[in-house]
Amino acid sequence: MQAEEADRTYLDVEDLHVYQKLCKLHIEICDVSHQWPTEEKYELGSQIRRSSNSSPAQLAEKNDDRHVRNKIEGVNRSRGEPGETLHHLFMAKLKKYIAADIHSAYRERYKECIRMLNGLEKSLERYLPENDRRWIVSEASAEYGASEELCPPGWPASSNSVALNTEHSI
Repeated sequence: MQAEEADRTYLDVEDLHVYQKLCKLHIEICDVSHQWPTEEKYELGSQIRRSSNSSPAQLAEKNDDRHVRNKIEGVNRSRGEPGETLHHLFMAKLKKYIAADIHSAYRERYKECIRMLNGLEKSLERYLPENDRRWIVSEASAEYGASEELCPPGWPASSNSVALNTEHSI
């Protein structure tokens, strides 16, 4: 099985470090929120569990998409969810369900994930025409499949180096 993994020319969503971190955070948030008062089961607890799970779910949903713009949209949606989760954590702190140091530690970890998602978006934008980019990317565009290193995460390397047609990638 290791030989198969070494021969792969694409990344599964589980290979992304940010995805792994977001999944770990979700599991921890579930554990923490289940300790809150019973009346929060369908209120703050439910909200924080859903928002913490939505971020990695958005990455998973768009990871296998063939179009760069759709992948970028998945990253954008994924990046918004940690902000909502941080809000719920802040409310939990205000309600004294979690201590300030716990809130601060989760805040730092979610902010790290947001920075990682920014980097992922920036790397994906290298495959868009310059006038469509939100980030300033200094690297020159390359043909799709010209090198395995140049393929966006999750994309298989092309065997015939066809130029990336971004006009039909909407």
